[in-house]
Amino acid sequence: MNRLQILLSLMLLVACGASTGKEQVAKAEKVQEKPVVVEPDVVVPIFDADSAYSFIEAQVNFGPRVPSTVSHRRCGDYLVSKLESYGATVVTQDVDFKAYNGDILNARNIIAQFQPEKQQRVMLCAHWDTRPWADSDPDKANHYKPLPGANDGGSGVGVLLEIARHLATVNPNVGVDIILFDAEDYGLHENDSHLWKKHRHSWALGSQYWSINPHVPGYTARFGILLDIVGAPDSRFMYEGYSTRFAEEHVHKVWQCAGKLGYDNYFVNEEGGVITDDHYYVNSILGLPCIDIINCDPESPNGFGPYHHTMKDDMEWIDRNTLKAVGQTVMTVIYNEK
Repeated sequence: MNRLQILLSLMLLVACGASTGKEQVAKAEKVQEKPVVVEPDVVVPIFDADSAYSFIEAQVNFGPRVPSTVSHRRCGDYLVSKLESYGATVVTQDVDFKAYNGDILNARNIIAQFQPEKQQRVMLCAHWDTRPWADSDPDKANHYKPLPGANDGGSGVGVLLEIARHLATVNPNVGVDIILFDAEDYGLHENDSHLWKKHRHSWALGSQYWSINPHVPGYTARFGILLDIVGAPDSRFMYEGYSTRFAEEHVHKVWQCAGKLGYDNYFVNEEGGVITDDHYYVNSILGLPCIDIINCDPESPNGFGPYHHTMKDDMEWIDRNTLKAVGQTVMTVIYNEK
């Protein structure tokens, strides 16, 4: 979605998704970290970045995953089948949303439950749909074309599929729910930015729905981790504002873990702005503390990289080293939960 640099009161700040319905307010202050223990006797599986890369490539090969399209349906079927093959109990939420412009979106939230019998749980999530319009593309001829969505959409899902592959064989101490939210990226077109006040919640429709209607009545988890735009080379993941507001201890836990693993060049100890992403609704509606790992660049024109919401968002912008840093960090956090 178009990065609308709009300043509202404390509760309304837009998000990191120029075309993703994400908008940011940037800061760059050092933050005091809190200690976290990564237990030396815990065996954590080795995250395979090549495998995660192949999962992203498989999604991109379906074509743009825009709700109500054939490529979207086929990719959704693939994701369900893949998660089931890893032994997860998979449920879906099939919902028809009405987009801000009147389009009807045949959407599907995909929920994979590992060790569903366990009461103590952790939630991992990403959005699996792609932006229907490359409205940040430098070529205006592309502004109403769907984009490949390798990084914005594909990368988070690819990392979670690789984690799911390990959950199939090595059980952590907690149950894990992997939720793939749909219809995150169908928010306001850049040309419709004047409608922002009326349609500021046109993004993240799948997570809004799930937060009101979780797959398990009364669902709760210790915390959640959202992965969004986590594949670009030399990514820098800074502390996101809603994450620290709603789930500060879990932000510190994840960033400290990354530092212990040697990934502090990716997970930097700085505030990176406030982003309205899927985690905002998980926090504000359901009350489940959820953090956002998202690559934002406060100094860039759109708050993200040059690929963002453009036709350049293809496999050329997926880097295995970044996938490894994110995936290994998240797995280490999960497997160290008592």
